[in-house]
Amino acid sequence: MSVEIDQEYRPREDEPFMNERQREYFRHKLLQWKDDILREARETLQHLQDENQNHPDIADRASSETDRAIELRARDRQRKLIAKIDAALERIDDGSYGYCEETGEPISLKRLEARPIATLSIEAQERHERRERVYRDD
Repeated sequence: MSVEIDQEYRPREDEPFMNERQREYFRHKLLQWKDDILREARETLQHLQDENQNHPDIADRASSETDRAIELRARDRQRKLIAKIDAALERIDDGSYGYCEETGEPISLKRLEARPIATLSIEAQERHERRERVYRDD
């Protein structure tokens, strides 16, 4: 059963956390984000195919290759982002979405709104980043 989400709806702190309406809101937000990424990827692929002509000038060819490498790196980052979006959609399905992996506490709606793929609360994320920094500095 799916709840219809009106376009004006925004999750609020005064309603039950991760109720059906909020889950559908975030599902819609994640699916929209994924669709946007996939559309951009198709456009980039088309652009790379169109751009694939031979450049007689070596500077033009070098510039084109650099642009191509940058595009491919961006696509790789977006591929990883899609995997995170899919994982978030799975968490919505299994009921664990919106809860911190580390503490089990709810992740703030403000954080989920800004980063719908978040798996840690702000506090847990900050602890994680501090530990990472300590190990990196050693």
